Amino acid sequence: MRWPIPAVGLFVVKDGRVLLVRRGNEPGRGKWSLPGGRVRFGERSEDAAVREMREETGLEVRLRKVVDVVDVFWRGPEGELLEHFVIVDFEAEVVGGELRASDDAIDARWFSPEELEGIEMTDSTKEFLERHFLGRFGSGSRGQGEL
Repeated sequence: MRWPIPAVGLFVVKDGRVLLVRRGNEPGRGKWSLPGGRVRFGERSEDAAVREMREETGLEVRLRKVVDVVDVFWRGPEGELLEHFVIVDFEAEVVGGELRASDDAIDARWFSPEELEGIEMTDSTKEFLERHFLGRFGSGSRGQGEL
């Protein structure tokens, strides 16, 4: 029997713009998503969130609150389930560091609601932004689906 993989995501908004990273590895290679990643064995989710942000973006953050917990399913070309992630998404604020992509992020940028229309994101990121960002800072319709 296989078990879900615990993971974290970080939702950071500054001056009405949301921080996203372009993924360098699967799942979702080449697509934009919230910064985040897997929780290591023995690591608290909060510590994993701070670590992942530092590794992927060079930024230091203070966590504010949990904003969502989502199940994300990564499927193969035949529709077979490859991975099941349970992601705890934290809202955070930047408290230090310089924005730079590193680790498994190949780019990191701030996006206004209007700029999101022209980029390729993971489905789970689109759904998250529809629920938690676009309603507060912009408008738009986003699709639903899997990673």
